[in-house]
Formats: sequence, C-alpha cells, structure tokens
Amino acid sequence: MEDNQRETAGKSSDKQPPRRNQFWPILLVTLLGFLVLRSLWPAMSYEDVDYGFFLRQLEGQNIQTLEVNGATAIGTFKVPPEKPAEYNAEGERIVPKEDSGEPAKMGRKFFVQLPEGANDRIDLAAEEQPNLNLRYSNANPMQYLTLFLLFGVPIILLIVVWMMFRRTRDQIMGGGGFLSSFSRSTAKRYEPSDKQTTFADVAGLEGVKADLQEIVDFLKAPEKFQRLGGRIPKGVLLNGPPGTGKTLLARAVAGEAGVPFYSVNGSEFIQMFVGVGASRVRDLFQTAKEHAPAIIFVDEIDAVGRQRGAGLGGGHDEREQTLNQILSEMDGFSGVESVIVVAATNRPDVLDPALLRPGRFDRHVTVGRPTFKGRQEIFKVHTRDVPLDNDVDLNRLAAVTIGLTGADIRNLVNESALWAARNNRTRVFMADFDYARDKVLMGAKREEVLGQDEKKKTAYHEAGHTLAAWFLSGAQRVHKVTIIPRGRSLGSTQIIPSEDRVSSSEKDLQDQLVVLLAGRAAETIIYDVTTVGAENDLERATGMARRMITHWGMSPKLGPVSYKTSEEDPFLGREMHQTRQFSEHTQELIDNEVARILHEASDRAIELLREKTSQLELITQELLEREELSEVEIESLIGQSVHGPAGHFEGAKEPVPLVPAPADDEAVAEQAVSEEASVETSGENPVA
Repeated sequence: MEDNQRETAGKSSDKQPPRRNQFWPILLVTLLGFLVLRSLWPAMSYEDVDYGFFLRQLEGQNIQTLEVNGATAIGTFKVPPEKPAEYNAEGERIVPKEDSGEPAKMGRKFFVQLPEGANDRIDLAAEEQPNLNLRYSNANPMQYLTLFLLFGVPIILLIVVWMMFRRTRDQIMGGGGFLSSFSRSTAKRYEPSDKQTTFADVAGLEGVKADLQEIVDFLKAPEKFQRLGGRIPKGVLLNGPPGTGKTLLARAVAGEAGVPFYSVNGSEFIQMFVGVGASRVRDLFQTAKEHAPAIIFVDEIDAVGRQRGAGLGGGHDEREQTLNQILSEMDGFSGVESVIVVAATNRPDVLDPALLRPGRFDRHVTVGRPTFKGRQEIFKVHTRDVPLDNDVDLNRLAAVTIGLTGADIRNLVNESALWAARNNRTRVFMADFDYARDKVLMGAKREEVLGQDEKKKTAYHEAGHTLAAWFLSGAQRVHKVTIIPRGRSLGSTQIIPSEDRVSSSEKDLQDQLVVLLAGRAAETIIYDVTTVGAENDLERATGMARRMITHWGMSPKLGPVSYKTSEEDPFLGREMHQTRQFSEHTQELIDNEVARILHEASDRAIELLREKTSQLELITQELLEREELSEVEIESLIGQSVHGPAGHFEGAKEPVPLVPAPADDEAVAEQAVSEEASVETSGENPVA
C-alpha cells in the first residue's frame, strides 16, 4: 500500500483558497520607519564638514542658506567647494581628485557641529552679507524620536498583530493554514492501485476473512442484504495478540472493497488542547459521509477508547471528549448508515463498555495465533520471493513454530535469508531456517565465554530440564538444548509442543512444573547447592502454581472456587476501592497450597533425576563437548522419548537431518552424498 495515492481526509475539494500577499505589511512598516528616520536625521543626506572649513566658506561668502539649531547647523553652498585636503602618516598633503584628475567637489548641502560662541561670529558675518539667508530653529529632533518610540511603535505592533490574527482566523475557517491541522483529521485516504493488498495476501485466518468479506460484499451490493431486512454491522473490532495480522486484514479490506478507505491511528486524535480530538473525529466522519459508502479504519483504538473515569485521578478530558464524539458519530441521534468503522487493538479489556455495545462495534472478531495449517500458508506467502533449496520442508517449519504469529514467521524468513546472504549462498537452506529460528526463539549468541565450572553447572542444569521433558508425558517435547549463552540466559532448553493445544489438564500442568524445577533439582543432586540460575524457572513455576489454585480450582482444600485478585486490573488505582472477596485465612491457605504444589514438583524432579543419573551424566558430558544437542542426537544418546520418534510432528513430513549448507550450488550433489554417509555412520548432527 506504500505506492497507493493518499489524500488527506479533510480535503473534499482540490480547490485552494487564494493566497494573500504576506509581505506587504512588512514592506509598509519598513518604509514608514525609513521615512521617520529620514525626517529625524536630515543630516544623513548632507556633507559633514568641520567648523574651520565652515568658517572659511562663510567668510568667503560662499554660503547661500544657513539654519542654526542649537549646536548644529545645516546649509547650502553657492558653489560646491573642493573637498578639503587630507594628510598621510608622513604629514604630506593629499588633495582628493576624481577619475578625470580634477579636484573632487563637495555636495551643495552641508552639516556642521558648532562650538560655544559660534552664533556671534555667524551674526557678524550675516550683517556683512545681505544675501545670506540665515534663520534660527528651536526644534529638537530627539523630541520627535521620543514621541515615535512612545506612540508610533506600539501602534504599528498592534496593527501587525491584528492583521496576523485576522489571517490566521481566515485560514482556520477556510483551511490551508498552519493551524488548520489542529481541527482537521489526519486520516489518510487509500486509493486503488496495481499493488494493493487483498485477501489473497492474507494466509490463514479463514474465519476472520469470511466476516470481513461480508462487509465488503455489503458495500458492493447493499440491496442483497437489505432485501430481507438485514442491517450491516456499523463497526467491526479486530482484537488479538500483536503481530497476528490485524492491520494487514484492514489493508486487505481496503483492497477488496473498492470504496474510499480512511486510515488513522488512535493516538492521532489526542492533542494537548482539549476539544481538538473531537473536532478531528467530526471532520473525519463528515468527510467519510460525503464520500459514502466508505470505510474508516482506526488502528490501536485503545489509545482513545479507554474506559472513562477509570483509575487513579479520574479521566483525561481530551481523551474522554474524543471518545464521546466517536460514540455519538457511530450511533448517535443522527446515525451513519453507509460508513463502516473497522478498529484494531490488542487490549480489548481496557475499552469502554459503551464502545463495545451492539450498534457501535457489533462484531468482535478475534484474530488469534495461526494453527498448523495457517502457519503453512503463511510460510508459503513469505517465501514466494525467496529462492529455497530442495531440503527446505515448510511443513516441518510450520510444525516446529507453534505459537509464532504471522509477524514472527515473517521475521524468521527474513533472518534466514539474511544469514544465507551473509554466507554468500544463492539459495536458502534448511540449516539457515534453523539458525534463524534459534535466534528468534532463544536470542542471538553472546560473545562472553563461560568458565569451566560455570559451564559444567549450566550443563547439569539444562540436562535436568531435558530429562524431565523427555520422560514425562504431560510435558512438551525437547527440540534442542544448548549451553551457549544466548539472549539473557547462560543456556537454554528449547521445548516446543508437538501439536496445537488450547487446553491442559492438571496432570499436564504438574509435569510442566517438574520440568521447570528439574534444572534446580539437578544442581541439588550433583552439587548439593542451588544457584541463581533458577530464578526465571522459580518465577514461572510459582506463577503457574498460583493460577492452578486461584484461577483453575486445582486444589483439594480450596475446591472449585475462583480467588482471582484485582492485581491484574489495567487501570492504576482501581484496586484501592475494591475489596478482596476472601479472608486472610483463605489467603494463607492459598499460599500453603502453592508451596505444597511446588514442593511436590521439586521432589518428583529430584526422584526422577536420581533414577536417571546415568542419562544425566551422559547428556552433561555431551553438552560440555559439543555445547549444543538436537533432538535426534539426544535420542541417539538416551533412547526414544515418551513423545515419539525424534522429528515427528503432527502433519509434518519425515525431517531431513541438519547439515551445514553448501557455499554454492555446485556443491549440492557432493554435499548430499557426504550427508547420507555421516548420518548412517555416526548418527550425529555435524552442525551441532
């Protein structure tokens, strides 16, 4: 959609108001100031002469007019005299000359500073020269300057400010000024193009696409639904985890509908001035109604649609006024029949109930994480432009990426392509996908090197996790274990489910607790001490055990009762006026039951690892030697797990053993032969 032509939602016409000349006030003020200065200092256009030169010209009867004003005088010569001579540093006399070589002449007008007593000599000269026009003036130029500064400058500033205010008001009312963006919507209008997104570009999510397809069909042929009295939903709310494709679905609706599609982010309504957001909402819906039928897409609507008056300190005036305007526009006194609002959020729990009711957002569509089939389709979409090798099995990739969203899969494909290009390969191999998946799920490798003692403790810790997950049926299967520092961990055991599951039994949860505590149990068995490396394991195990008691009723003492507290409320301060629904004694029983479940899981982990001591030592030694073991290698060491043969996932083909990808296409055949030989003889993964 980057190539789509966009229009601002507030522009209903291409005509722009005529622009006025913005420079004439400045020119007027500049001209006025120049005239004032010219009148205040007339000597600026006069020749400045010294008093001695002035007396020589006066006594020589070469002065025609003379006006004396205090200590200064201005006048005119009868005949322009030659400029007085100047002297250089050596005392030599220099006569100024023109280009023609003639002595330089002065102007007719002159200005002179008079010393004390000069008026008497001027009067004597005037008595001897009847043709001299002499007059005295008492006007002081500084008086005019003072009056100008006191009255003229403020009047000019008021005129300029008034003109600017008038121009700004006209721009806000007519549009086109720099302040007009405050009241106009910033929504973008998407027009059809050759590269637009459609439902064919959205893999999986068939149920979601069916709901949205109905919206598109109504906009194209409304009489089909109105014939039986049906009314199309006014709003569709897309909710789900981040990265599941909510915004992509909205862009696909824009590509399929063929009607004006306006896109805006919820945070764009919120400004520092109260009422601006409501004005933008009015402008957006007004523009959409003018081009109806139309679709309005509001991304991250939780930024503006949060519950009103929730949390500590009340509400936010600007957000609440904006929300009230949205509620009124969607289903107010004057309803909008042919404008459909599509919104997306990953926090539906914080939205205002009035926004979610029928008549506004009639349909709530959950965009969940993709299933196995959906992940297959997503891999096919994102690898369309990626040259893949023959060993790449998209079914296997879909099977080992349970829980990943569409954005995660896109990132995984991109990382694998970047890694292949970094190694100067012309195709992407399965080994590149495995490298990218490890980087996405476990983090990038760290440069630090563990000491031998820390490395050994980490190996025992990860071996404990591996054995517990290997032999407990309720746990999830092990895919890979490593003691290479990645991300924020010194080592990690990559455990993934063998199938998509939406529910778990109490036995499964108890086995998963054993897996979480098995790393600490291995350290206890070998060293009789515990380390800080089990911090994350204990945190996750405690959270799971507490949810088993308070949320899922898995305690014989407490029974099938929910003891959820208000700690998970999304609004700060709301729990201050909410009372706990159980007593202190019940809280003590909850703590005791959580501790009991965790102690039982820890005892089971220790008992299991004591029975599997030889396997524990074997996996630890192999980890110390290789630093990383795959599921196939673990199976060759300790036998098949309770989850079935290594690499067998629901819907996946027989996995291809991982080998280093060849550097170029010419080595493919030779590499295939060496690959088959290495697997048959050693059964080990050369990559590890």
